[in-house]
Amino acid sequence: MTPRFRGLGSGRPCRTLHTPRNSVDNPPAAKRGQTRVLLTLTTTRSPATDLGWLLHKRPAKAQAFELTFGRAHVFYPEATEGRCTAALLLEVDPIRLVRRRGGPAGEGFSLQQYVNDRPYVASSFMSVALAQVYGSALGGRCKERPELVDEVLPLEARLAVLPCRGGEGFLRRLFEPLGYEVLAEGHALDTKFTDWGDSNAFTVTLRGEQRLCDLLAHLYVLIPVLDNDKHYWVGDDEVEKLLRKGEGWLAAHPERDAIARRYLKHRRNLAREALARLVEEDQPDPDAEQAEQEFEEEALEAQVAIEAGDGAPEAGAMKIPATGIAAAQVGAMVADVTEVGAAGAGVARAGADGVGAARNVVSDAFADIAAEPETDAAPQRAATLNTQRLATVLAALRACEAASVVDVGCGEGNLLRVLLDDKRFERILGMDVSLRSLKLASERLRLDRLPPMKRRRIELIHGSLMYRDARLRIDAATPFDAAACVEVIEHLDAPRLAAFERVLFEFARPRTVIVTTPNREYNVKWETLPAGRFRHRDHRFEWTREEFQAWTGGVAERFGYSVRFLPVGPEDAGVGAPTQMGVFESNV
Repeated sequence: MTPRFRGLGSGRPCRTLHTPRNSVDNPPAAKRGQTRVLLTLTTTRSPATDLGWLLHKRPAKAQAFELTFGRAHVFYPEATEGRCTAALLLEVDPIRLVRRRGGPAGEGFSLQQYVNDRPYVASSFMSVALAQVYGSALGGRCKERPELVDEVLPLEARLAVLPCRGGEGFLRRLFEPLGYEVLAEGHALDTKFTDWGDSNAFTVTLRGEQRLCDLLAHLYVLIPVLDNDKHYWVGDDEVEKLLRKGEGWLAAHPERDAIARRYLKHRRNLAREALARLVEEDQPDPDAEQAEQEFEEEALEAQVAIEAGDGAPEAGAMKIPATGIAAAQVGAMVADVTEVGAAGAGVARAGADGVGAARNVVSDAFADIAAEPETDAAPQRAATLNTQRLATVLAALRACEAASVVDVGCGEGNLLRVLLDDKRFERILGMDVSLRSLKLASERLRLDRLPPMKRRRIELIHGSLMYRDARLRIDAATPFDAAACVEVIEHLDAPRLAAFERVLFEFARPRTVIVTTPNREYNVKWETLPAGRFRHRDHRFEWTREEFQAWTGGVAERFGYSVRFLPVGPEDAGVGAPTQMGVFESNV
């Protein structure tokens, strides 16, 4: 290769490399004799030249920076009060890459070490340059003008040539959820040989209102994700980089699984660790945050407690007629669920037998369970909404005669404890994405102290409902008899809910699926719950009865199930019950 020099429009020459004409390894967007690894950042917020303060680069001065793989140049093609553009241009030296063993995989004599697209497309080299040249801006630091750091600016980023391995659709799925308008111009593999088709290279323009540090963090992470490669070894420290640069946006991104896998170069152990930590770090202090949220939800649901006997209700509890309610309602609850199950499964009895049924439904480990019989001297304690919910789910599992049950999103093991105390459930699997919750479940279930026969019946696994997992089936040909999904779906945003549907109903495909979720209509009954606010701060939605039935009906139709509905808790003639439950039965 013969070096030659071309101006950058900044009055300062820059060394480039003369390269062969268009080929697979030399995208057509790079003209002969030019290196087009170019990123421009533009703002129109007045005075636009404040961009120089944020980037720590003076618009009046062109600068060059030596990097391990070549050189980076920063210059300003335009800098006015109304519009300012900063350009970052990289010269990637392929010979230096080979000498440092930082190029594409392969032996030193391999042709790919010398002939590749690395000097012409944005890749992990651009991410390294962003960190080293714009490090202060990326880290959200500006000593001279600190007030600019947190200001949301109208920004435009343009990448001259960006490889999008996954196509324009994947490019949009990465940036559009972050609030960007995405413009992508595709390029033919070779303009003289159009039958070769299109390349995977695009000229990409991103527009949106962002903090500059957020825009740089998005580019730092997502450029190598789109390239689906890195020029250096990926180790444990890359997990830390991903979590730092993804703070505040990656945990909630609908493509976070794909981002983690690609950024960590498809090293599965690192991707699993990163995803697990993303979920945990989404709550900075998980113990305090979750405890506070659970306390708020329990305090709210305690107002729906069913009074039993002539005893006084708990402080602040919603008034419900007392005489015979506990026995009759629990008995009716079990009867209704049994009817939903299979014909001939039997009808649960009301009255005192209903209280006995409720006593079998729950474990003595729950302090709010009504476990004592009614007497004049000792009125039965109020059954909380959570108790009624678990009782209804258990009754439905009994009615469908399930012997194997998977509790998806098992949390701290409330339902697992109830199942474990009932010998008819021979195989119990609890799965949750939170390692902390699984640890608490293990402690509360005292798995290390259980008798061997009982211990063999239950297993806890760490996993996500977002991707298929062979452990959600007994074996390839045998699904679980039933799956319980208790107060889980409302924590999923729309893309994750769609993934959950396929994982559970298409892949795992248990014979019976039980889903419970809050009834939003009932929220008006709580005076302490502000209008429009959800019961739990982590809820992504709360459905009305009509919305829940529309969702369950669509799922049942798509995946070959029938579904029936049951109320959980005291029903109001106008707004229904506080919790709604759908029981899916496979038609196959």
